[in-house]
Amino acid sequence: MMPNITRGGQMGGLMVYLAGDGKSNEHEEQHLVAGNSAIVTMHGYGVLDTETALAIAKELDEPRVKLGVEVTRQARLTDPETGETITTRVAADVWHCSLSLRAEEGQLSDEKWGVIAQDFVDRMGFTEAGSGKADCRWVAVRHGLSTNGNDHVHIAVSLVREDGTKAPTHNDFKRAQGICRDLERDYGLEQLESRERGIGERGIKPAEQARAQRTGTEVEAHKLERIVRAASVASLDEGEFVRRVRRGGALVRPRFAAGRDDVVAGYSVALRPQGKEPLVWYGGGRLARDLTLPRMREGWPDSPQSAQGAVDEWRATSKNPWQYRPVAPGREESTPDPKLWKQYTDDIKQLRVQMREIPFEDRAGWAHLARDTAGAFAAWSQRVEATPGPLAQTARDLSRTAQIRAYESKPKPAGRVSVAGATMMLLQASTQGQGTMAEAIMLRQLASTVKAVMDMHTAIGEAQRASQLDRTLRDQYSQVRDRLPAIVRPETQPGSAMPTPAESLDPELAKIVQAAQRGQVVPGTGTPVPTRIESHKPKTTVTPNERDGYDR
Repeated sequence: MMPNITRGGQMGGLMVYLAGDGKSNEHEEQHLVAGNSAIVTMHGYGVLDTETALAIAKELDEPRVKLGVEVTRQARLTDPETGETITTRVAADVWHCSLSLRAEEGQLSDEKWGVIAQDFVDRMGFTEAGSGKADCRWVAVRHGLSTNGNDHVHIAVSLVREDGTKAPTHNDFKRAQGICRDLERDYGLEQLESRERGIGERGIKPAEQARAQRTGTEVEAHKLERIVRAASVASLDEGEFVRRVRRGGALVRPRFAAGRDDVVAGYSVALRPQGKEPLVWYGGGRLARDLTLPRMREGWPDSPQSAQGAVDEWRATSKNPWQYRPVAPGREESTPDPKLWKQYTDDIKQLRVQMREIPFEDRAGWAHLARDTAGAFAAWSQRVEATPGPLAQTARDLSRTAQIRAYESKPKPAGRVSVAGATMMLLQASTQGQGTMAEAIMLRQLASTVKAVMDMHTAIGEAQRASQLDRTLRDQYSQVRDRLPAIVRPETQPGSAMPTPAESLDPELAKIVQAAQRGQVVPGTGTPVPTRIESHKPKTTVTPNERDGYDR
C-alpha cells in the first residue's frame, strides 16, 4: 500500500475535487467510507455532490475557523514576472493522504477501506484513540479506480484539533510509510518489497504514465526493460548484448568512463519517439536494479577478446545511435536450427538439478536463476506478444527476485548451466500457428524453475512473495500453456505432465475483527453527536511545544 501526502490551506477546494469528476473524468460514485463520526452520521455514505462536499469541508474546518488557529509552513515561491524566488509562509492546515494498492492487487470493499483508514489516522496520531489528545476532524473518500487502475482512498484531515491545539506532522511521510507497512501485514495486503528488502521494481513517474496514455502505448520503461532483459540473458557476451538491444527496436548508447573511450561504465536506451513526442533516455539502473551494466556483466565471460568486441560495438553506437551498424554481426542475425530446441530445454532441466545444491539463503544464486528465467519469458514475449500479455507479466513478476541489493550480488559461479541458448531460441525461432510442441516442452521446464524460486521464498519465510509467484503460475502460465499443444506421456494422465503449482500460498486475509480487537469496531467510532466548538480569542503567543513543527 502506497501513501502519498500533500498539505495545503483549502479544505473546500480539496473536498470539491474529491467529489468532482477528476482530471480525466475517472471519479465515479464519490462517497465517504469513514471519518469523524458526527460528519459520517450527518452525511452518510451516499454519492457526494458539490454542495455536500462544501458542507463537509465547513464542518472539518470548524475548529480552525471558530478558534482562530493558524497552521503554516515555510515555502519558496517564484515570482512569474521577475523570476525572483522568495521565502514565505503559506497556509498548511489541510493534510491530505491517498492510500493506494497496486492494480494487480484488485479492490477492497468499502468496509475494509473504512477500517484501514480509521486505523491509519489513529496510528498517525490524529485521533484521541491514537494520541490521547483531542480529535482532528477527518474523512475518507473513495471514488473508484485511478487512471492506472489502482484501488485507493483519500483521507482529508484538519490539523487543528477540536480543542484548538495543532496536530504535529513532523516526519509524516516516513511515519506514513512505516504505518502502511504495518497495515499491509495486519490486513493481509501485498507487502511492497522495495520497503521490506529493497527488491521491488522501479516506480513509474507520472510523466511516463501520461505519455503512454497520450500515445495509446505501453509505458516506455516497461517495454525497454523487457527488451534489455531479453537481450541480456540471450547474449553470450557484452558485444552481442549491444547488437541484440538494437535488434529489439531500442536505441542504445554507452556512458564512457571520464576521459576514456575504451572503458564503458554504463549505458542508456530509448525508444524511437512517435510523432513529436520527445526522445527519452533511460539508464539501465532506471529500468531495474539487476539491469545495470556491472550487474549484467556478472553473467558474461570476462576475456580480452570479449572486452574488445564490446568496446568496438559501444564505440560504433556512440557515434550515432540512430544509424548504428554492428561491427561484428553474430548469431543474432540468423534463425537457429530447430534441432537445438531439445538441447536448450535439457540445459534448463540441468540448471534445475544444479539449483538443488544451492542453499535457500544464497540470495545471489537464486537471483541469477530468477533473472535468467525472467529473461527467457521476456524474450518469448518480445517475439510472440504484439501487446504485453501473460509472458510479459510472468517476466516482470519473476524479475523482482533478481533485483537484490548490490552488496548481496556476486558473479555467476563457473560451471553453472546457461539459459542463453534457450532464451535465444525463444527470441529468434520462427513460429507457425499458435506454437510448437518444442515450445510447450520448454515452457514446462521454465515453469518448473518458477516453482523452484517460489519454493525458495516459502522456505525462507517470504510467504507474500511465494504467493505472488503461485498466482503467476496459476494465472499467467496457464494462459500460455493453453495456447500450446498438449503434452501427454504414456505414464501420466493428460495434463499432468505440466508442473502443478503448489497449493495456494495466499495468506488468509486479516479479518475485520483484527481491527475490532484493537478497539476499532467500525469506521468512524465515537459519538455521532458533533463536538460543540466555542469561539474564543486566538492566542497571541506561541509556546515552544506549539511553535511551528509542521515543516517537513
